[in-house]
Amino acid sequence: MGLTYNIYLNADKIFGCKNCKTHLASHDTIISRNFRGQHGKAYLFNAVVNITQAEAVERNMTTGRHVVRDITCRQCKETVGWKYDKAFEASEKYKEGKYILEAELLCQVY
Repeated sequence: MGLTYNIYLNADKIFGCKNCKTHLASHDTIISRNFRGQHGKAYLFNAVVNITQAEAVERNMTTGRHVVRDITCRQCKETVGWKYDKAFEASEKYKEGKYILEAELLCQVY
């Protein structure tokens, strides 16, 4: 399988895993701050790094039915959010291929 190396982001504001501070996303890649997760406030990101994706599952969420994958920090294996694979409602299609990171599970890394 080989070695995996963490990606280190270069930005003014970087979100990391609250548990181990591994870089996950740049503030510049936030699409929306108007989301909720299991732990409260959450952000929709265009791109994240240093994650592992679980198998796709179908879930009924507050905005309808979606196919999603839980995402975990590659370093410490803590769940940090999920990825939208498919949205069944036309108004939710913009989420496909995007990531949710829960604010409670993040820290700011400089």
